[in-house]
Amino acid sequence: MHNLKPITPLGGATPRVDTIGAMTITEVVDCAMASVAARNDQRDAVKSALAGKISLPEVGLSTMEAPYSAFWMGMDQWMITAPHESHELLAQEVKADVGDTASVVEQTDAWCRFDVAGQDLCDMFERLCNAPVRSMAAGAALRGTLEHLGVFLWRLEDTTMAVIAPRSSAGSLHHALIGAAKSIA
Repeated sequence: MHNLKPITPLGGATPRVDTIGAMTITEVVDCAMASVAARNDQRDAVKSALAGKISLPEVGLSTMEAPYSAFWMGMDQWMITAPHESHELLAQEVKADVGDTASVVEQTDAWCRFDVAGQDLCDMFERLCNAPVRSMAAGAALRGTLEHLGVFLWRLEDTTMAVIAPRSSAGSLHHALIGAAKSIA
């Protein structure tokens, strides 16, 4: 009999939280994730099918309609998130809603997410990437690079940014975030 135990993207038994100066970097592991890609000419049908659950955002934006959130990933593509505890089968749930109008893929364990919070958020991210963080309002989402990693930056609040990257990049991403936080502390 196997005795398997889940681990976080950083390899821990519990999510890591680092506080450096006024900045806090939190490993987030309690979100289910599903990507949705509208099939050819089905964008409006996908949006309509999910309207009772969540409004899919336009380019560069996100929507938060508890318990669901969604952010724009690319042309006619979105990532939908919900609390893992209540929506472990989020991809199946979304696929049942959209049917053949979209391709839906389970993404929960494919990504890592770090929420970075603090008053010096913009100073920190200006050291990491060329994203226009000072002009990103709460709800903005964009795809870009941070250090040498492809990421999604999702402005949750004025002083909080979610950074989402492939799970295999978790250690490198965390190292970059810690280094930048130390540089402004």
